[in-house]
Amino acid sequence: MSPTNQLPNLAQNYFMQLTRFSARRLHASSSHCLRICYCCQQHKRDASTYKNTNYDKVFKRSVGNAEEFWAEHANALVWDKTWTKVLDNSKPPFTKWFVGGELNTCYNAVDRHVDAGNGGQVAIIYDSPVTKQIKKISYKELQHEVSRFAWVLQRQGVKKGDCVLIYMPMIPEAIVAMLASARIGAIHSLVFGGFASKELSTRIDHAKPKVIVTANYGVEPSKLIPYKPLLDGALSMVSHKPHRCIVYNRPGSEFTPLTKNQDLDYEFEMSQSQKTDCVPVSATDPLYLLYTSGTTGLPKAVVRPSGGHAVVLKWSMWNIYGIKPGEVWWAASDLGWVVGHSYITYAPFLNCNTTVLFEGKPVGTPDPGVYFRVIKEHNVAGLFVAPTALRAIRRDDPEGAFGKKFMPLRSFRNLFVAGEHCDRETMEWTKTVFQCPVLDNWWQTETGWPMTASCVGLGMPLNPNPGVTGKPVPGWNVKVVKDDFVTETADLELGQIIVKLPLPPGSFSTLWDNDYRFQSTYFDMKKGLYNTMDSGYRDKDGYVAVMSRSDDVINVAGHRLSTGALEEAIIDCPYIAEAAVIGVPDELKGHVPLGLCVPKYGLGIPEEKIKEDVIKHVRDSIGPVASFKLAILVPKLPKTRSGKIARNTIAAMAAGKSFEIPVTIEDASVYPAIKQALMEIGYPPQK
Repeated sequence: MSPTNQLPNLAQNYFMQLTRFSARRLHASSSHCLRICYCCQQHKRDASTYKNTNYDKVFKRSVGNAEEFWAEHANALVWDKTWTKVLDNSKPPFTKWFVGGELNTCYNAVDRHVDAGNGGQVAIIYDSPVTKQIKKISYKELQHEVSRFAWVLQRQGVKKGDCVLIYMPMIPEAIVAMLASARIGAIHSLVFGGFASKELSTRIDHAKPKVIVTANYGVEPSKLIPYKPLLDGALSMVSHKPHRCIVYNRPGSEFTPLTKNQDLDYEFEMSQSQKTDCVPVSATDPLYLLYTSGTTGLPKAVVRPSGGHAVVLKWSMWNIYGIKPGEVWWAASDLGWVVGHSYITYAPFLNCNTTVLFEGKPVGTPDPGVYFRVIKEHNVAGLFVAPTALRAIRRDDPEGAFGKKFMPLRSFRNLFVAGEHCDRETMEWTKTVFQCPVLDNWWQTETGWPMTASCVGLGMPLNPNPGVTGKPVPGWNVKVVKDDFVTETADLELGQIIVKLPLPPGSFSTLWDNDYRFQSTYFDMKKGLYNTMDSGYRDKDGYVAVMSRSDDVINVAGHRLSTGALEEAIIDCPYIAEAAVIGVPDELKGHVPLGLCVPKYGLGIPEEKIKEDVIKHVRDSIGPVASFKLAILVPKLPKTRSGKIARNTIAAMAAGKSFEIPVTIEDASVYPAIKQALMEIGYPPQK
């Protein structure tokens, strides 16, 4: 493996080829002269780009001279029309970046690399242990598929600005549908496959897609997910009817019958298709809509603008994650979540990387060694994963025996975690068994890319203090403040995490069809801030620790306690694999914390002994101020498919309030066990 401060031969070749291609384009079209000159100059400098840079200098410049900073990095892309204004903040919070500029994200993500002579590089490694197949797709092959499916969409009347709803499993055709939509200037809305008919119908009625793309089924370790029947159920409930549904029948499966006057066969339509060129769109036009996880009631869809999104995601692959063009990258998420959009699809393609599309689970497909196998077999340089997956591996294989079979992982440099608070024990265990740095980073569906991180490409230390999510990423002016949202907190004092406006490129520009809700939900315009609705602290060195959602902070007799800090203390107990903390009613103190603890397998220790040790461990770690006296043992925690713990439903159950189990819960069968355990300690209280 080349040292991190050297450009691999493939990347060097990439930029030489692209410079020559740009020169050819310069003579072909005088209207592109300004853009191409910038592009050539940028690529001549790119070898020095892939050297570690001083974080402090870069961050200071990014917030002090944001327009110059982002304009410089925007020149790394191919623009069909140069912007007239980098930043328009005349109507905050409706900030616009690269106003007047035009580009096509699909061109920059796919065609640009083919035109530069790198069409033979692998773009996608589709690894599906649930179907026992591995498939590699080059950039040239991806361009062929995307170009022709774009023609299929156009043939069904999809044009620039129309919406294409994608409801598909973790298969390459889902990425093809995303890129094909972007290719013709359409807006895609990829709906997570965990949603059933009712929830899918609300998104169809809200997004009003011209066309829906789906598959006959998805594959889970123990069952099939009937996508087409679920879509049919949703269509029976909607008022908005799409023009057509395009159905992909997975190879080797029984052909799912098509509905007359509604459905088209994916493979047949592709066999009739032709090549389609990219359609330039405004930098401020939407690339996609993404519904936030756990949406209930009125749908809430984040709108992602095209230009800023492409600029920052390409920038982030090296500067945040330390991944160079040509290297293999794996984001072990679902395409339906923001990580899937940003770091399975767009960021690696914009950076000319190979992305791993994994259709499987961290355990059970077939065993806890599958992540190690994928890293080893495909020469993965960096992995992005949720702490939930790591806890599942640790629970099933606490000694890391399955992983040892694949050691050493010679290509593997860094493992990145995000999506929830990563406790210290999981962090340290992961460092040991994966034998690499483990770096936390923090962001949201709304932001689209990290707000805090240990930026590898900017030379930040790869061994920060456990529990922190890094420092503010360049462009993100992150502050930790008291309840007045003005006064900054003292060192290690719990507070609200906010971002000073304007938000950088790539963050959401509004909510679909609801500007008022966008402004009223997220922003305080008098104070000029974006409220992340997360709580945490900042240490004297500037590192941020994100502990919990602000509404998960428990007020115990006037003391504000983070559920994340309490959960970390519980998991630090050697008997516990996972934990969730909620606040339950208390007549004297208002609320007190209650811990739900998932014990490690095969302990052979009495339950009361485990609970006693957990309570003692927390009181020793946090202190008497925690008032931690309540712990129950449960077989597992109720989690959404994106790994988030449904604390609000547990809290409602403990308080005797009505609640609905979220539709995204992975396994709802755990609720009766939790209810029984709560009743045994007197919750909900009898009135």
